[in-house]
Amino acid sequence: MSAQSRTTVAEALTAAAMGSGDLPVYATPAMVALMENAAMTAVAEALPEGCTTVGAEMNVAHIKPSAVGAEVVATAVLTAVEGRRLTFNVGARDAEGMIGEGTHVRYVVDRTKFMARVR
Repeated sequence: MSAQSRTTVAEALTAAAMGSGDLPVYATPAMVALMENAAMTAVAEALPEGCTTVGAEMNVAHIKPSAVGAEVVATAVLTAVEGRRLTFNVGARDAEGMIGEGTHVRYVVDRTKFMARVR
């Protein structure tokens, strides 16, 4: 299973705006969120009713900056299923090529039970 998520780099998605740096380039936290969205989307329709996935681990390298106005496409490919644990290969590209890559782990959870634990 796989999916893609897209965004256009806006000022609000820059490192300077998000506080993860002080340059007006695509922020690493924004790239990570886009990758997570692709992973979540990749498996969403295959989950049992009442279930969703939650992110638990992200190991990525942000290898190239992207400017404001650039379109970024994140891809997630499910590579392993171990019970409730799902592992994905994730990557992000802009028009110039690969900007980030790594692995992401999500867990399948029952929405109601999960939220009952949140205070």
